[in-house]
Amino acid sequence: MRVVPEIENELDDRVAGLGYELVDVRWGGSGQRPLLKLRIDRPDSKPGSGVTVDECATVSRALEPWLDAHEALSQRYVLEVSSPGVDRPLVRPQDFDRFRGERVAVVGHEVLAGRSTRLEGELLGLRDVGSEAEAVTLRLSEGDEVDVPRSQIRRVNLVFEWK
Repeated sequence: MRVVPEIENELDDRVAGLGYELVDVRWGGSGQRPLLKLRIDRPDSKPGSGVTVDECATVSRALEPWLDAHEALSQRYVLEVSSPGVDRPLVRPQDFDRFRGERVAVVGHEVLAGRSTRLEGELLGLRDVGSEAEAVTLRLSEGDEVDVPRSQIRRVNLVFEWK
């Protein structure tokens, strides 16, 4: 869909205007019946706190008139708004600052740091932001610190720990 970036940028602004953060946008479905999945969070939420079903419904209702009027989107689109869940994905550079010190899982396209396709450890941050050398820095359970290039990462998410 050619207008995806345009729609996503506007969604980001509109969700922020409602007092929430747009965590993730996923497109699916077909051209005749596109599926738009949004995950939202509170900008100041702590791991595991999430948003409520009522908050998701509020955001959905607020976005629907704009989406209904968007000429590039089929009138038969499906909108799903949900919480990012306890295993919230870390997508944007600010996510890596906000959740520094939290336990995360990093899943790669192939073996990461010569160890495994999945690494788990304490998030120490993101270095060389915006460059080709951008990397996620982790402290693994045995104490080793590793840098994993973002280009090798498929996803990064928080790890929920029962207390």
